[in-house]
Amino acid sequence: MSEASAIGTAFTGTAFYNYLKEHQLMGSRCPHCGTVYAPPRPFCPTCLAADLEWVELSGAGKLASYSIIAVAPTAMLEAGYGRENPYCSGVVELAEGPRISAQILGVDVAHPESIVVGMPVRAVFIERGEGEVRKTFLGFEVIA
Repeated sequence: MSEASAIGTAFTGTAFYNYLKEHQLMGSRCPHCGTVYAPPRPFCPTCLAADLEWVELSGAGKLASYSIIAVAPTAMLEAGYGRENPYCSGVVELAEGPRISAQILGVDVAHPESIVVGMPVRAVFIERGEGEVRKTFLGFEVIA
């Protein structure tokens, strides 16, 4: 998929996940006001334009907030997380401006006081499952 193809009526949430499978973090940009959205939006909530374009995001950002999760939803339980193995979920402010939530890797969930808002992170693509049920999820890891 190309970086700047128009979203228009072709935009679907599924397209975002198809890009993740290709290890690309994509968002949408309004050609009128320049606002960038991640995950992508089919129209611009700022100026109401409906002709947004796909834009590839760098994946660089900083941690804006986080939470340690011990009572996990089904998908994370299937991935091995839960009360005995909590994980970190956070909101990342991307270099391009928008904020997006994802799992945060490379942090010590046993010592959440060591996790610092503002620490630099980069996008990673987490593969889970096998065969036809294999899915790619967005995550961010701390840059040392």
